[in-house]
Amino acid sequence: MKRWIKVLLLSLLLVMLLLVGYGAYQFRDRHPGYSLDLFLEKKQPGTIQAGFAKVDISPIEFDTWSDANEDARYREKDGDTYHDLNQNGKFDPIWVAGFHQNKPASGINDPLWARSMVLGDGNHTLGLCIIDMIGFGNDEVVTLRKRILEKTNLDHLIIASTHVHSSPDLMGMWGPGPFSRGVNEDYQQQVFDGIEASVLAALEELRPARLKFAVNESEAIPLVGDSREPTVLDPAIRLMQVCERDTDKTIGMLLNWGNHPETLWSQNTLISSDFPHYWRKYMEEGIVLGDTVLHEGLGGVAIFMNGALGGLMTTRPSDTVVHPYTGRALSEPGIEKIDAQGLALAAISFETLNSGIDSIAEGSLSLRAKTVTLPMTNKLFRLAAFVGVFDRGFVEWGSVRSEVNAWTIGPASFVHIPGELYPEIANGGVESPEGADFAIEPVEVPSIRSQMQGTYRFFSGMANDMIGYIVPKSQWDEKPPFTYGRDSAPYGEVNSLGPETAPILHRETLQILQDLRISQK
Repeated sequence: MKRWIKVLLLSLLLVMLLLVGYGAYQFRDRHPGYSLDLFLEKKQPGTIQAGFAKVDISPIEFDTWSDANEDARYREKDGDTYHDLNQNGKFDPIWVAGFHQNKPASGINDPLWARSMVLGDGNHTLGLCIIDMIGFGNDEVVTLRKRILEKTNLDHLIIASTHVHSSPDLMGMWGPGPFSRGVNEDYQQQVFDGIEASVLAALEELRPARLKFAVNESEAIPLVGDSREPTVLDPAIRLMQVCERDTDKTIGMLLNWGNHPETLWSQNTLISSDFPHYWRKYMEEGIVLGDTVLHEGLGGVAIFMNGALGGLMTTRPSDTVVHPYTGRALSEPGIEKIDAQGLALAAISFETLNSGIDSIAEGSLSLRAKTVTLPMTNKLFRLAAFVGVFDRGFVEWGSVRSEVNAWTIGPASFVHIPGELYPEIANGGVESPEGADFAIEPVEVPSIRSQMQGTYRFFSGMANDMIGYIVPKSQWDEKPPFTYGRDSAPYGEVNSLGPETAPILHRETLQILQDLRISQK
């Protein structure tokens, strides 16, 4: 064999070995051996204790920019210029997550928060932290859970995201280009520290408490739209107000509703938590119109917990938000629109709390949490992990670690799912439309909420992970002919791990709900 052929073959072999080694490193398991299989069984009711806290996790010391042609994309050839605030001669932006890449932040409209609740019954103690981010991966959740649990007496910690589309990129896919990771590592560490500080502060605030529950099934329907058939919403507002047991002073509250916080839409470049900011603000500080106090603020720390928002539950520019007191109709994306939306949600919430609630001061907390393994068949996701846009490891070839959680206390139950669940899986209404890729009967039945216990059934998406859309398998639609008479594939599947995600998560969630139900008989 000629020498040059040997050199070529050896070179090709070396390149292949390097690629294999690089791939093995990129896809390595970040937490080898970690598997969650936790069961906090219901015991004798005890005095409920609760603590709340919030920590500002807004980015600081980043370069801003001027968008010459207002296309929300940084391009020097368009005349865009950056403001070198740290005087180091280069552009150090915060990349904004959501909609499209290459969108640096131009400033801050309202603070981003890590808001935490710690809840105990004398036997078990649970922590819940929700951050104003588009998503937070399971590897990062596990890192923080390990760190925080070893410092505290918490039995478990749930970390979820509001899924806001005007937050810094913590997932990696919204950098300056398709092969550039958008996560600022210094800022990521700031968020880590903020989550820890928030949970620890909530734990320090733990005190005897009373839980009050209320639900409004329908009044928020005009504030959300379903942009993908079949039309199924998760429209109910579910509320848990937490008060000091002796004084009835509010120390915090959970506000649960299913909608994308993206009302500011795609051209916004300001850091913001979107409508949740104003909803929380009005609940804490009250609603004042002119000189008239319409609702006294409750005080405490309000936490927004997003619901089932897959199938593109969103408030589009074409969806009008009506100011609840002036009657002004707002359609153009902007601060006024998210303010009015938050105000409308707060008005409904106040009236719902005033119309009748269930209340408990003693109760028993039970929880079931379990690791699940999900196949990542999405080739773009795999490529993103290989080139380092995603920082995500495999637990076995082609599969990632995630988890499902469920817990109960008094008349309420809670389910936490790691992504954007289609509401028909949560509430019922999964279909088998003509043209779907698998031509099968609905798989994700019965609905998750139908299997939950209690009068108040809270659902939380983007919890302990962010895996994208969770599409019913019988509605999966990538190939022609397309469902519901569409001319092209619907949006959703491109940002999903794959078609087996929904069946696995549905099955595992129903199993942990059954475990809780059996243990409480």
